[in-house]
Amino acid sequence: MNEKVSSCFILTHYTLKQIIQSFKTGETILEDVPAPIVKRGCVLIKTSRSLVSIGTERMLVEFGRANMLQKAMQQPDRVKQVIGKIKTDGLKPTMQAVFNKLGQPLPLGYCNAGRVIAVGEGVSEYKVGDRVVSNGGHAEYVCVPKNLCASIPDNVSDEEAAFTVIGAIGLQGIRLCNPQLGETIVIVGLGLIGLITAELLVANGCRVIGIDPDSNKTILAGKKGIIAINPNEGDVVQQITALTDGVGADGVIITASAKTDEIIAQAAKMSRKRGRIILVGVIGLNISRADFYEKELTFQVSCSYGPGRYDDSYEKGGNDYPLPYVRWTEQRNFRAILQTIATGRLRVADLITER
Repeated sequence: MNEKVSSCFILTHYTLKQIIQSFKTGETILEDVPAPIVKRGCVLIKTSRSLVSIGTERMLVEFGRANMLQKAMQQPDRVKQVIGKIKTDGLKPTMQAVFNKLGQPLPLGYCNAGRVIAVGEGVSEYKVGDRVVSNGGHAEYVCVPKNLCASIPDNVSDEEAAFTVIGAIGLQGIRLCNPQLGETIVIVGLGLIGLITAELLVANGCRVIGIDPDSNKTILAGKKGIIAINPNEGDVVQQITALTDGVGADGVIITASAKTDEIIAQAAKMSRKRGRIILVGVIGLNISRADFYEKELTFQVSCSYGPGRYDDSYEKGGNDYPLPYVRWTEQRNFRAILQTIATGRLRVADLITER
């Protein structure tokens, strides 16, 4: 995989295959699987393109390859759940449940574009032949609930549309940050989500500063109108303080993936008084109260694509949230990304490293 510019590539599907991973061994394989059957409230999609975000999906692969002790260290909350289950259900049933869970293959992927080939009962929003995006996996055919799909505009290619779901992750972080025209927003981590987030902020009229140790990513960011900083070339807090005339950043969106607590500490130090910090990525969160107290900083963790995520009533039941009260659900974020690509304000073609 070529990671010199960004962290994604495109798969084209021609056979009835699906990419799955064993949680027990970490092995990732391309497997022959039966075609899914369309379900009520869902659409059946024949995939034309699916996007692999190396950064996000590599975390799952590396977790699968870890031994049992390493898995436990990476998920202390799950360990507490297992201990609680042992106390209530006993050791043997609990361990059987754990090993059964580890034995189940995990389908990979969540950025899919294709054409509807069947429509389930209760679905009136789509018809056979429609081009749609979804959070379906890396498989030739995927069955996806209607609220996790969106129609592709005519002037957007399937390759471009495959960026929709991952773009919505960045967009949800922006919505929580609530940037204003002319504000300075720092993006920590210029991987795929970070670059898309930064470009969306530029389109929103913000002054955007991106931080990443990869010089290839900072070069690409510069071409997109982003002020790019390599942390290996100087103190990032001092540089951002200088770039903001001593005021500090209005907002910091963290899209990086790292175990260190240094990122959240730097984010607090580079923020202005009453600044906003949004976490989209995965980092260490040993927060210094003094850093946040003295500036009255706000900190929020962004949840995936937006409101509706992990709500079975919305995602599986097809029950939408009223637009006047929840303006941007995950599906509406999908549509917003597609519209931004269609108008040329978000350019994703230069983010593809391999097909």
